[in-house]
Amino acid sequence: MDDSKVTGGKVKKPGKRGRKPAKIDLKAKLERSRQSARECRARKKLRYQYLEELVSSRERAICALREELDMYKQWCKAMDQGKIPSEIKALLSGEDLGKSAPSSGKPLRSSKTDTGEKCP
Repeated sequence: MDDSKVTGGKVKKPGKRGRKPAKIDLKAKLERSRQSARECRARKKLRYQYLEELVSSRERAICALREELDMYKQWCKAMDQGKIPSEIKALLSGEDLGKSAPSSGKPLRSSKTDTGEKCP
């Protein structure tokens, strides 16, 4: 026998297994690779844009909630001093002052956060 090996009654030939790859045009292969890289970069750019928009919307929501919390703190301080804010009186009487209700998630007036920064 030549370079073949016999194992279990079968003759094995040395070398690579499976089908041999056809001769692929190198220029076509490079162009496909470049196109794939362009598409990958475009997908990555879109993904980052989506994530940046998501982060900015969450930051806006956090800012609105902080302002609402500050408003509630001011209301509590006023009530501790024995004063009832007009907004609370309107809520208790069921009147609408033309302003958004606290349950809507929008503060009645803008204020600074605890860190002293104003939300954009």
